[in-house]
Amino acid sequence: MFEGFTAADIETDGAVIHTLHGGSGPPLLLLHGYPQTHAMWHKLAPRLAERFTVVVPDLRGYGDSAKPPGDDTHAAYSKRAMAKDQVEVMEALGFESFFVAGHDRGGRVGHRMALDHPERVRKLSVLDIVPTHKVFSTIDQTVATGYYHWFFLIQPFDLPETLIGSNPEYYLRKKLGSWGADADSFSAEAMAEYVRCFTNPDTIHATCEDYRAAASIDLEHDEADMEAKISCPVLVLWGAKGLMERRFDVLATWRERAADVAGRALPCGHFLPEEAPDETYAELTRFFG
Repeated sequence: MFEGFTAADIETDGAVIHTLHGGSGPPLLLLHGYPQTHAMWHKLAPRLAERFTVVVPDLRGYGDSAKPPGDDTHAAYSKRAMAKDQVEVMEALGFESFFVAGHDRGGRVGHRMALDHPERVRKLSVLDIVPTHKVFSTIDQTVATGYYHWFFLIQPFDLPETLIGSNPEYYLRKKLGSWGADADSFSAEAMAEYVRCFTNPDTIHATCEDYRAAASIDLEHDEADMEAKISCPVLVLWGAKGLMERRFDVLATWRERAADVAGRALPCGHFLPEEAPDETYAELTRFFG
């Protein structure tokens, strides 16, 4: 799926991050979401590599990256820790500053990275999210129904781990199918990779820790930064058939958190890079190019 890319396991201060990189030009970091891996970028990364040096990692806890043990603070899976991993990955590859595009959880990592490391992030694109704090502070029945997993996964160890672990492939396929407007958008190769990685019990636990962090330490970090705005340009893309479109004024919400925001809905559900790769590619190259 990533012909011409080079694989590397890069040691950061808190984890070993499995990474692919390829292409030439300005550096572009692509961050995936839940419950996927770097493979979700397979329709875009080779095309983007014609214009950019593309770096495609697995977030800590996901795919073939390390899965540090969790604890009661969930700090190991804070977006601050996950963002720091990726800054160190890019530094190890020789990039002091770079572009970032993040889908779903990767967008939340990118959001935190732009706040914690403004000198590193030249431009940021977030795909099909609004800020975590906004979701928790404006929750209603529509969001709670569509994002029920936010409240399921944050339950104490080991309730969600046990229930998901009883049939992880069923859970994974059901989750992907419930968010995507077109289940055929997921290639057989990518789906096999998602299943391979997600059926690892350590991945199930780590991804629960990711969400537990979002409902605890990440909110503390967000509340401490409510007066801070992302200083770099931000491109927001979301699915016209998804929950973000139905529930939020997406651009207005991001303009509360960033000084320079543009974007639009694309004709798809949640998984923009797989459901609408051509439109996503056009928007990203226009913004980063």
